[in-house]
Amino acid sequence: MESAQSYLSIMAFSYTGLVDQLEYEGYSNAEATYAADHCGADWNAQALRSAQNYLSIMAFSYTGLVDQLEYEGFTTAQATYGADHCGANWNEQAAKSAASYLELMAFSRDELISQLEYEGFTHEQAVYGAQANGY
Repeated sequence: MESAQSYLSIMAFSYTGLVDQLEYEGYSNAEATYAADHCGADWNAQALRSAQNYLSIMAFSYTGLVDQLEYEGFTTAQATYGADHCGANWNEQAAKSAASYLELMAFSRDELISQLEYEGFTHEQAVYGAQANGY
């Protein structure tokens, strides 16, 4: 359990992510599962922390963030909690995402909006993102 708590003090983990990490460190599945079950983690808080970490390094749409958290092993409810409570301004996230795309290649306004919508931004957020970048 100490190893589980130590990992959780350093970075955010989902339940399954923590079990996988402990197994990677040489613990048996039974030991890793026991530690994850009894470490006292608040998995919603872990999802929130992970969401905030992701947003500190790159832009996400709401649905993109939920999908990423689920990919990391959080349940849909936990991932939704993280996205709901992370404090993100989704318009600003769209603007950041648009700026990243424009650094890589040229887009027409409509193409940029379509790309942002494909990423999971709403139409309104995508339009905001394009406008914030001069489109």
